[in-house]
Amino acid sequence: MGKADTRRLDRAIRETNRKLDAVREREMWPLSGPERRAILAAMAGGSYRIVRGRSTGNADRRLESAWTSAETRLIAEITALHTERQRIVHEAATAKAAKKSSGWW
Repeated sequence: MGKADTRRLDRAIRETNRKLDAVREREMWPLSGPERRAILAAMAGGSYRIVRGRSTGNADRRLESAWTSAETRLIAEITALHTERQRIVHEAATAKAAKKSSGWW
């Protein structure tokens, strides 16, 4: 067995890092449906309260909470992808060592 094939995981890690950077810049495109709905609902609620001349504290907290949860989800995905990549590399190394040790030379 040769080198572990991690190209698919490397591509997924790069893509998820790109999504995380976009979420940190407050871009909407990497969000899932429920996250997008939560952010839009918080923005709508806050704008309604602004029009009425009231405080937007609760809407601001909901908005920040939604962005934080999206960021946390993406960090967890990156961690899981790194763990999976490490497992594949370890399995390939174990298989290579077993193949080397099984020979007579």
